[in-house]
Amino acid sequence: MADSKTPAFIALALVAVGIALAAVQGMVNGSIAGGIIAAAGAIPACYGMWKGIQQETQGTLAVSVGAVLLSLGVGGVLIVMRIIYWIR
Repeated sequence: MADSKTPAFIALALVAVGIALAAVQGMVNGSIAGGIIAAAGAIPACYGMWKGIQQETQGTLAVSVGAVLLSLGVGGVLIVMRIIYWIR
């Protein structure tokens, strides 16, 4: 049985890259590119959710759901912060 938590870990890595990119531009200013990269982490996490459902493993499904929520949340916050920075 293959490790089905790997897609969730890839999603978390994409979130980390998005946050790092935002930190380079000024964390309080947000980042459109960082937000898109972080939100793109939802793609492998959704695949991990599907694998967790197929294998009927609750641990994999829980980690993947958390990764989806984190990816979309961080991505959205970074994008909104950049838009607010432009408006100010």
